[in-house]
Amino acid sequence: MPAKKQDQNEVHEQLEDSHKDEAKLEDAHKNEEKLESPEKNADSLEAQLEQAQAKASENWDQFIRTKAEMDNLRRRNVKDLENAHKFGIEKFVNELLPVVDSMVLGLTVEDASAESLREGMELTMNMLGKMLEKLGIEEIDPLNEKFDAARHQAMTMQPSDEVEPNTVLAVMQKGYSLNERLIRPAMVIVSKAVE
Repeated sequence: MPAKKQDQNEVHEQLEDSHKDEAKLEDAHKNEEKLESPEKNADSLEAQLEQAQAKASENWDQFIRTKAEMDNLRRRNVKDLENAHKFGIEKFVNELLPVVDSMVLGLTVEDASAESLREGMELTMNMLGKMLEKLGIEEIDPLNEKFDAARHQAMTMQPSDEVEPNTVLAVMQKGYSLNERLIRPAMVIVSKAVE
């Protein structure tokens, strides 16, 4: 091996050794700092503890506020529900009162003829019909319609050759629905084929 190359290798090895020594010295200094400054470590731990306690306190306050808001909301919902049960028919009552007033007024007339009583009843029935319409109550009067078991109740069947089987021949009592929900089915007589 030439002498020059051997010298370069030795220099390179010495440089590597010096780097290793420097790294060891740095590690030793770090360890000494840790050993020399427990106050720094304690201060750091105390600061972390204070931060954690502050954050816990903040979270606890937020929890208490949220819990109070939820309790208030629950109480308000219970009160609203009670009021809805108590006063849910208020709209119905407001619509019904004019009809009642009309009936009372009709009864106060002493010398009324049958014709004027009938006219008064028809006017009152018109008022009642408009009231039901405003409230979303629909009359079910299925005369001459196809029998629908979901909206009609068959009281009896009658043979008929004038209409198709399962057609409503007569309505004994009208039915009613509230916002398309059946309240009372119409009681009907239904046709059947003649034997």
